[in-house]
Amino acid sequence: MFAYGIVVKSYTGIPTPTAETFKDSLDWADYYFNIHRFEDAVPLYKKNLEDSDKEQKIHVLKKLALSEAAMDHPEESISYIYDYFKIDFHPTFLLHEDFDGIRKEQGFVKLSGTVLPKFTVWSIFYFFVSLIGFYITFVLLINKRIDKQARILIGSFVFIHSLFILNICVNQTNYVFEFPHTYLMSTWSSFLYGPLLFLYFKRVSKSTDLNKKDLWHFLPTLILTIYLIVTVYGFSGSQKVIQMLQRLEEGLNPGDSTKLLLLVVLKAISLGVYAFFVHLILTRNKNGLSKKTRIWQKNIYLIHVSYVVVYIVYGVYITAGVNSGVFYHAPIVLMSTMVLYVGYAANVQPDVFSGLYSYTNRLFPKYVKSGLTDSLSQELKNNLKHLFQKEKLYRNNDINLDMVAEKLDTTRHNTSQLINEHFNMSFREFVNSHRIQEAKELLEQENELNIIDIAYEVGYNNKVSFNKAFKKDTQLTPSEYLYRAKQG
Repeated sequence: MFAYGIVVKSYTGIPTPTAETFKDSLDWADYYFNIHRFEDAVPLYKKNLEDSDKEQKIHVLKKLALSEAAMDHPEESISYIYDYFKIDFHPTFLLHEDFDGIRKEQGFVKLSGTVLPKFTVWSIFYFFVSLIGFYITFVLLINKRIDKQARILIGSFVFIHSLFILNICVNQTNYVFEFPHTYLMSTWSSFLYGPLLFLYFKRVSKSTDLNKKDLWHFLPTLILTIYLIVTVYGFSGSQKVIQMLQRLEEGLNPGDSTKLLLLVVLKAISLGVYAFFVHLILTRNKNGLSKKTRIWQKNIYLIHVSYVVVYIVYGVYITAGVNSGVFYHAPIVLMSTMVLYVGYAANVQPDVFSGLYSYTNRLFPKYVKSGLTDSLSQELKNNLKHLFQKEKLYRNNDINLDMVAEKLDTTRHNTSQLINEHFNMSFREFVNSHRIQEAKELLEQENELNIIDIAYEVGYNNKVSFNKAFKKDTQLTPSEYLYRAKQG
């Protein structure tokens, strides 16, 4: 059983000590560990730690962590766990039963709660919202019939919201350690929210092309991205894991930037300044927009302003070391609200994306790069009202869009846009509304005109078309309307 100068394995697999065995060997350390003489094992493990190769060092660090935990030394044990994770990150090691004695210690709870994968209702909700956001971005960007600048701006705006929400989801589930290249993956866009929204509203409210000067709005983002490439993004996955573990060991949130306070302050300033710029655009460029478009733009602005306010409060909390609770989720919920509201508009009332442009089909613009300015649009609107209310142009039974455009001395395209934007009607609906209004007035008067005479008087060619249009407007036939008028 004994051999000179070596350790011979016993039938139990435990090395049997001999007088010739080196007292500081790793075998002796493992022997003491296996018989639970941890106070003897720890010094030997420490002696073997410095000169070990990677594989041996992993073994030693794990044994040291378990030994210190068994001796009820939580701080020392946790320290060795961090050292082990920086070499070989396998968070399931924390589930080892020998850690049961220190499992409720604050440091251990924080470590296991940060690196072990987990799912919550919030993380699942954020995951699905981010997927919806990416889908909305895709739908907006691929539709080339939408104004190119507008779709890129609003699509990018939705995209960075979705990316941030997904980043939060990854952080909350602790999968940032499993996929370290997701570390700070949305931080580069911190200064993009305000500029994208501002430039989008500038485009659709003023109907003007963006130019090279507008690129200055993206300079802070460029600077931040370069900084992150040098300090984070250019690192390997293992280096990013080490960064996160070091921050966690220092009592910080591993998902935050190392310049957290500065980043929060600068982002809050950016959000506030651009929110003010958007406010100026909305208050100065209301003309030419339909009521539902103004409501949509106002709602988008209110959601954004709410996010700005809540983000400032959130920034105060996280810089004070409080990184949970209502004000942790509040800004993310508002970002989710923004994504879902844009998605709702994209599917229910897509024309609101256009601003001064109008849409025919879902997510497809009808009027791109219109030649109508605000002042010309108002002038043509007044002239159109004069033609229909004073000259009663609708009485012509052969009236068409070209005829009205000629009277207005403008294009067919502008005339159609004019009626759509100012009256929310098609050309045919606009003509019928005036004809039916006069027909109702004639039916209510004491005169010798019969129903067919009134139909011809207001511009219809036959009684069938008149009856159909009249009932669509009043839910009554002309005869029923005449009877009620005489009864009343």
